[in-house]
Amino acid sequence: MSKTICLRNGTVFTGIAMVPHTSVIIEDGKIADVISNDKLDTLKLPTDTTMIYVNGAYIAPGFIDTHIHGIHGYDTSDASVDSILEMSKALINYGVTAFCPTLYPQDHDTFMKSIESIRDAMGHEEGAKIFGANLEGPFISREKHGALDPKYMQPINMKKMEEYNKAAGGNISIMTVAPELEGIHELALYCAKNGIVLAAGHSDATYDDMMEGVKTGILHSTHFFNAMRRLHHRDPGVVGAIMIYPNIACEIIADGYHLHPAIVKLLGRVKPIHKIVLVTDSLKPTGQTSGKLMANNEEVYCKNGLFVRKADETIAGSALTMIKGVRNLVEDMDVPLEDALRMASCNPATVISKQIETGYIMPGRDADIVVFDKDYNIKLTMVNGDIKKK
Repeated sequence: MSKTICLRNGTVFTGIAMVPHTSVIIEDGKIADVISNDKLDTLKLPTDTTMIYVNGAYIAPGFIDTHIHGIHGYDTSDASVDSILEMSKALINYGVTAFCPTLYPQDHDTFMKSIESIRDAMGHEEGAKIFGANLEGPFISREKHGALDPKYMQPINMKKMEEYNKAAGGNISIMTVAPELEGIHELALYCAKNGIVLAAGHSDATYDDMMEGVKTGILHSTHFFNAMRRLHHRDPGVVGAIMIYPNIACEIIADGYHLHPAIVKLLGRVKPIHKIVLVTDSLKPTGQTSGKLMANNEEVYCKNGLFVRKADETIAGSALTMIKGVRNLVEDMDVPLEDALRMASCNPATVISKQIETGYIMPGRDADIVVFDKDYNIKLTMVNGDIKKK
């Protein structure tokens, strides 16, 4: 039976423009029309249309978090289908309609089980869609391990890469690699043939190394500036290459710590806005309201929006959510709301080129939508036209 929903009288960000006094019509999980309020009454909507008045709130494409390790006490390294599905349910609270569960390097058996758990969870989501796994390694640099355990980082091994892809059922969306590693050319060709987006990260690559990687198809980068060779006037390194070449996309963690607000402003001046992708890189205890907070099997506490290890006060990682990232970009980093929303929805949809039916509010696209008010409170999250309960 046909199902029609009308989100009435919102300020709609289509992915192209911000248009006030506008309504969105959804039919059978797809966006059927985007129309000005004064023309809405001329439409002959079905008598059983569900009318939802949003009273001027923002209606935007659902957020897509392409780099997230955990949330609400669940984590990809639990190697559990249930944990992945709980992440899916939790993410709708923050306006996320799709995500890439992200794995960091760990022992081979756990890594394989974690990949399999993502594969087996796909198609059973009750909240945000799973677009495929994001492998943050293991073919990355021990010199730039960041918060990851360097003992699990390894040289490029094509046999293992094939094992990972087979375990994922061909559902690896993104993989972080260090372009300076031997064998990067063969890996890049394999990934290109299998629809895997390669991202430079956790890398000590020189500028020349990075340029060789670009030739093979590395056109994305993981958490810009963090865990990568710094910009130097005699060797621009990974950071310099990302800034110089407009077609290299980059992730940003907009929590005000991983990148200083001034760096985000600088990036906005040198990069096309459609190449900047907002991610959370959030860890297991993000949004957790009870129990011991654990990240990477160590107890942590939250301080100034970051998780800090209790044992030694070392920063363990991010506690960011996508709606908070959007707010930070606008209020603390002088990014126009339209651009912040592009970074949270349209741009990640474009990076994962296999997923072309979402990321925009336009007729024919999947009805993956977030509604939020001027104070960035999530009012409604919709996935494939279904309103998800928080």
